[in-house]
Amino acid sequence: MGSNLCKGAWRMKAASGITSRAHPLWLAYILHRLSGLALALFLPLHLWVLALAMTDPERLDGFLNLTEAGAVKLAEFGLVFLLAVHMFGGLRLMAMEWLPWSTSQKTLAASAAAISFLISLLFFLKAI
Repeated sequence: MGSNLCKGAWRMKAASGITSRAHPLWLAYILHRLSGLALALFLPLHLWVLALAMTDPERLDGFLNLTEAGAVKLAEFGLVFLLAVHMFGGLRLMAMEWLPWSTSQKTLAASAAAISFLISLLFFLKAI
């Protein structure tokens, strides 16, 4: 898979005349990987909070009171953004595997990022 991706990036460079690292789809690739990494780092904290619900309800209540802070609401916005970016990035990868390449892929990648931002913004506005 990795070598096919490199070959595809080289073909992108040859066809478009720009380097693969400046290509919007390469940036979408990196954003998908970074969002996955950030979500993987968040998961242990999430599981710990869920464990508090079963083992120490008083500490859970204290933790939930902390979530009313503006910084935590902003972090929740970031988390929902990462989830949406990762979901749309996965859909983009499936489309790359199953659908033929077209010239509108840059627009689709930018649209996925914009929709991700709007979804996370809606969650953020509902939280405040």
